[in-house]
Amino acid sequence: MMPDFTPRSILPAGRSRLLVAVLLLGLLGLAGRAVYLQGMHNGFLQQKGESRYSRVIEMSAHRGMITDRHGEPLAISTPVESVWASPQDMDATSTQIKKLADLIGMDAEEVRKRISGPQRDFVYLKRHLPPETAAKVVELNMSGVFLRREFRRYYPAGELTAHMLGFTDVDDNGQEGIELAWQDALAGKPGSRRVIKDRKGRIVEDVESIRAPRPGKDIALSIDSKIQYLAYRELKQAVEASKAKAGGIVVLDAQTGEVLALANLPVYNPNNRARISGARARNRALTDVFEPGSTLKPFTVAAALEAGGIEPDTIFQTAPGTLTIGRATIRDSHKEGALTVAQVIQKSSNVGSAKIALSLPPQTLWEMLSHSGFGVSTGSGFPGEVTGRLRPYHTWRPIEQATMSYGHGISVSLLQLARAYTLFSTEGELKPISLLKLDAPVAGERVISRATALAVSRMLEMVVKPGGTGPRAQISGYRVAGKTGTAHKLEGNGYAKNRYISTFVGYAPASSPRLVIAVMLDEPSAGQYFGGVVAAPVFSQVMAGALRILSVPHDAPTNNIVSFPAAPELQGDV
Repeated sequence: MMPDFTPRSILPAGRSRLLVAVLLLGLLGLAGRAVYLQGMHNGFLQQKGESRYSRVIEMSAHRGMITDRHGEPLAISTPVESVWASPQDMDATSTQIKKLADLIGMDAEEVRKRISGPQRDFVYLKRHLPPETAAKVVELNMSGVFLRREFRRYYPAGELTAHMLGFTDVDDNGQEGIELAWQDALAGKPGSRRVIKDRKGRIVEDVESIRAPRPGKDIALSIDSKIQYLAYRELKQAVEASKAKAGGIVVLDAQTGEVLALANLPVYNPNNRARISGARARNRALTDVFEPGSTLKPFTVAAALEAGGIEPDTIFQTAPGTLTIGRATIRDSHKEGALTVAQVIQKSSNVGSAKIALSLPPQTLWEMLSHSGFGVSTGSGFPGEVTGRLRPYHTWRPIEQATMSYGHGISVSLLQLARAYTLFSTEGELKPISLLKLDAPVAGERVISRATALAVSRMLEMVVKPGGTGPRAQISGYRVAGKTGTAHKLEGNGYAKNRYISTFVGYAPASSPRLVIAVMLDEPSAGQYFGGVVAAPVFSQVMAGALRILSVPHDAPTNNIVSFPAAPELQGDV
């Protein structure tokens, strides 16, 4: 067979050269691109590569500790683990999801819903797990499921300090009380770091720290834990014994205005947030108001003494035990006849107090009450603190001025009432309130003269002596000064006949006051409701124990307690 010599088509020379040139240009472009990417733009490639495995993880900041004045921890943050998932990194079977859900106490369907959200790379599954549960989650070895170190707030004293401290939410942010008031200082600043994860989402390399977390500051409160426990215990016993609806107690350092103890009932356990209710969470001593009753009479007398023309031995006629003003009648429980100003305080005569008040211009009485801290905030800084209600004097009718003198027609908080009594414990100065431990005493504001303060203080000592309304406030070895109060509760547009607020406010040792204590019981219903019967004993027990804790020397014989029946706490019927 002969070979095929059929001529083949040959590209024209120009076209061949063009093709070669195109091929060479393509090769040069590819080479240039490679040089650009691998040399000049290497960071871009690294960024794209790392973006698939690089993550920025937030690092929680340790919340500051809250302590009492002696350094005893009242609120601390403990490390816990929270489970979170990166849906884009997950490759879990239904069986694995079911095991995970069972471990963390969730429904499997709920877990599926959380991890199936669109374009989500971070989702919490369960917050604040116990360590043993967190360890079991790790053992599952599920891709895209991780643990995150967080902090949970723990309160060693539980309900004892609940109303003072408040609590934090699941993110450790303050929600109530001191936790909320000093949130910025306690919280600190979270940090962050960059890590590299493998295809299963496990951290294989800690690349860099972007921002170090800054821990929160520790705060030392003015609270004394021992006195706080004593106050809470005695208040709880009194509320239960008297079958009261609620109760409160405040213990102040008479010289500095520091709050050494503050307790309310009902209360809650801040370590069990699921059972916190609005009624139990209220710090009633600062956020609730009430009519103080006869505990306001010393301020009426102080105003009259300061104005002049009235002395402690000035006599007022209280017979026949009633005083009619317009269509209203003020009543004493029993007839006393002529009483000195001091006896008006001792026997708590409403008629006598009303007559003293009506001898003054309305502005004079208003200025005394206002300068004593009523109708304004104490400046404690506590969230939700109330100012109470003190109406402008130019709106007062004569009957309102009269009833104001014995604590009706005005509303105060228990902290306001305790603070006001520093006028008499410091010889005329109104002390500022502090919830934090002070390094040095802060000067108060002079409201009344030293002579007036001492004169009223002597009258308040008579209250716990024979013929007074508060003998149950006596303390062995100490002189006591104080005042009882019993007020009808407001109901609608008037006063309830059988519902009362019972109070006692006082200080000791009377010769050199160290502590001021205010006690309030809301609606005692066990048969006794007079402040001198249900509130005064609480004062006595707490004051006696607190003075022992502080090693305050006696200023009276240890056999100074005189047993005698209390004079009835007189009530106004208006």
